[in-house]
Amino acid sequence: MSLSKQLAKHIREVNFGVNWTWVNLKDSLDGVTCEQATTQLYDFNTIATLVFHINYYYWVATEVLEGKPLVGSDKLSFDHPPIKSAGEWQKLLENHWSEVEQFACLVEELPESIYGDTFGEEKYGNYYRNIMGIIEHTHYHMGQIVMIKKLLNLQSAG
Repeated sequence: MSLSKQLAKHIREVNFGVNWTWVNLKDSLDGVTCEQATTQLYDFNTIATLVFHINYYYWVATEVLEGKPLVGSDKLSFDHPPIKSAGEWQKLLENHWSEVEQFACLVEELPESIYGDTFGEEKYGNYYRNIMGIIEHTHYHMGQIVMIKKLLNLQSAG
């Protein structure tokens, strides 16, 4: 299997299905209500904010893979409109799943020769670093989501 196909598989697995850790974002978010997604615990980001933040990097990288300039800012990656209804929460999730699949499809088609090339600007490193970084970033924030969900469930049970 080519590196591009392996990376696309890994992107899909961390988001939708079985991976090495046996945890994925879709299952981790299953059953999270709009109220839970928008509840602020301590000074943690909300689950909705973390989903937006994760998706932000898929969106920025997708733009680059489509041949557009890299236009993104860490400051903007947490800046989302308020989620005020279950419909808005579902729309955020659906947008993420769609963005992930679009990104995975684009990665799947990348030529092997591109992975050492600069991703947008020199300061961002190469294609491989950015694609692997997005996968690692998803795992990292998924862990936060899992912990926040557990805390919210404990809070509502107690």
